[in-house]
Order: sequence, then structure tokens, then C-alpha cells
Amino acid sequence: VQLVESGGGLVQPGGSLNLSCIASGFSFRSWAMDWYRQSPGKGRELVATINSRGRATHYAEFARDRFIISRDNAKNTLYLQMNSLKLEDTAVYYCCWPIGSSNHWGQGTQVTVSS
Repeated sequence: VQLVESGGGLVQPGGSLNLSCIASGFSFRSWAMDWYRQSPGKGRELVATINSRGRATHYAEFARDRFIISRDNAKNTLYLQMNSLKLEDTAVYYCCWPIGSSNHWGQGTQVTVSS
């Protein structure tokens, strides 16, 4: 199993970024997928979840109305569109295949929001 995130970087407050996660080694289209993030000194927290067909989503309160999770099952790719970014969104963002005790994680992509 491999999950490879990309798209992070340095952005000013109010800016946007679009993260991608390319999945391989499992039947991507059959599983719900998650985005998590971890800020310095904090635990990993759920950002958003999408079901296997992309028809149902759930967002953490801080992500609602600013972030959009989506997926392209034909490309085995998960996305996170992040808009109106705030300083507190600075974190490493992780793609996750949530299968319980054996969750699979990508290596993460750094998002830094700074003026």
C-alpha cells in the first residue's frame, strides 16, 4: 500500500492550496478515505472524510465552509481543496486509508500559512 501526498507549500493568509493523494496497492474505489493534519505540539486530527463513491462527506468544524474533500476513483486520487487559509491551518497534512487498527498513512505534505 502506498499513499503519496503532494501540493503543500507556503501560502499567505487567505490563500488557497489543493492537496492530492495518489493511492496504490488496494482497491481505492471501495473505501472511504480521510485527510488528517498535525500541527507542532498537537495530536493528529481529522480534517475531512469522504465515502467510497464521493457522495458523502464530513468535515471537522474548522474545515467546514473552507475546505472541500473530493476524489477521482478513475485516477486513484484523493483531493483536499483548502481556501481562506488561516495561520492556524499550518500543519502536516496526511492522507489516510482508515481500516481501523491498521490505518495506512501517507508521508504527509507540509502546509505553512504565513505572511
